[in-house]
Amino acid sequence: MKKYFVVVFLVCVSVQAFAQNTKLAQTGLKFLNVATDPRAVAMGEAFTSVEGSSSSMFFNPAGMARMQSATNVEFGNTQWIADIKHYYGSVAIATPNDEYGVFGFTYQSVNYGEFLRTVRADNADGYMDMGTFQPVAVSLGIGYARALSDRFSIGARAAYNIQDLGDGFNSVDANKNPVASGNKVEVMSFDFGMLYKTGFKSLAFAASVKNFSKEVTYQREGFQLPLMFRIGVSANVMEMISDNKNADPFLVSVDAINARDFSETINIGGEYVFMKTLALRGGYMFGYDEQSYSLGMGLQHTFDGIGIGLDYAYTPFGVFGNVNRFSIQMFF
Repeated sequence: MKKYFVVVFLVCVSVQAFAQNTKLAQTGLKFLNVATDPRAVAMGEAFTSVEGSSSSMFFNPAGMARMQSATNVEFGNTQWIADIKHYYGSVAIATPNDEYGVFGFTYQSVNYGEFLRTVRADNADGYMDMGTFQPVAVSLGIGYARALSDRFSIGARAAYNIQDLGDGFNSVDANKNPVASGNKVEVMSFDFGMLYKTGFKSLAFAASVKNFSKEVTYQREGFQLPLMFRIGVSANVMEMISDNKNADPFLVSVDAINARDFSETINIGGEYVFMKTLALRGGYMFGYDEQSYSLGMGLQHTFDGIGIGLDYAYTPFGVFGNVNRFSIQMFF
């Protein structure tokens, strides 16, 4: 087991050093860091060390190594700020008896709405109408996780990301007609994670690296993806304070986050599950300008061997208003 800790330590140190040598607020494809799963968001996005479903791939791929079902499917949407809408989906399939681990697939897309396209012109209005355009942002990923022992699990995800901001008109031809130039990038990104159960009650530690990639360029200016390094710890506190093994669980989790494009933050969250059916969640995010607390709930029930779950998260976003997230999942 010592060799696992050596590998994790080296990864942590290298990513930490890399993050400290980069400038803040200079990244692109930021839609990749908009949190998806309402359960995670309601818990303050402190989800690195939480095991569970296919949506774990968005926070720590190792979290899906010990799914309680053979297959998990989840999809949902986020009503983001400025009427922007985010959509996501995830699927995780465990191999028989977990002999070869768990395979997963993810999807993310963004609907930014429609924008007017204009160029400057020597006329009374000072511009010429060029119609409308709609930006495109899509990410398709494939993940894998495996429990190497009853305590240690690892995971990874590779994603193909596309963002198209539409054609730009920054020059004219010999007849003074606007000449279009594309603003589209395509890049692969990689996520890595590990999760370790200490053996003391349900106490678990985890670490993950998200959005590791090469630099990309639209036309002349290069930029990096929003690299993020997370470490987390979680435990069911009811096991710590009660000898009743049938007590409803109260999960508490804490994440420390070091990101390329903003300062270090601390996220905390909690989830109380009543009779394995109703989940009440809350969280707080320290170090953010507009975000702070979050709230949410979930319902879960099994019908003829097929489980259905509904989740909701509410997040105030300062001057930008409130953000609502919804999702539905099935497990069987």
